[in-house]
Amino acid sequence: MEKSLIRKRIIKTRKIKFKDNINIDFSKIISLIKKNKKTSKIIGGYYPVNHEIDDIKILYHLEKKGFKICLPKIKKNFQMDFYKFSNNDILNLNKYGIPEPLTNIKLLPDILLVPLVGFDKNLNRIGYGAGYYDRAIAKLKKKKFINNWFSFSFSGNKSYSYK
Repeated sequence: MEKSLIRKRIIKTRKIKFKDNINIDFSKIISLIKKNKKTSKIIGGYYPVNHEIDDIKILYHLEKKGFKICLPKIKKNFQMDFYKFSNNDILNLNKYGIPEPLTNIKLLPDILLVPLVGFDKNLNRIGYGAGYYDRAIAKLKKKKFINNWFSFSFSGNKSYSYK
């Protein structure tokens, strides 16, 4: 099945199943960070849209535990960089209506919480199609990434879970 069709099907299903963005247990993220023995403390997140997993609450908890937090800002030519973010910061809406930090303090995350629409049968990430995260991840080589997958992400008639 073509990525664009998978994308549309998953977004439609999320809108039907979830009224708001999806919440996950903060302790699972902390367990993944500890399991990967990350000593650096810069976490990149995203501002959830389209009924995605709400990582903002997770980022608030991580900030309270001493982690530096950053969110993406989109740039020209489908590029994206990460900028310092704190719980009380004012955000600005970008051209897609997604909140971004106002600060110009750029950070390189050690761990990146990656949004996704779903994934295909080979567990390849399916995003929104513009490639922002693909290019950002290529710039952040040798970093740890935590894809926020959830059980109704699917391709065709198959359903997959991330545990």
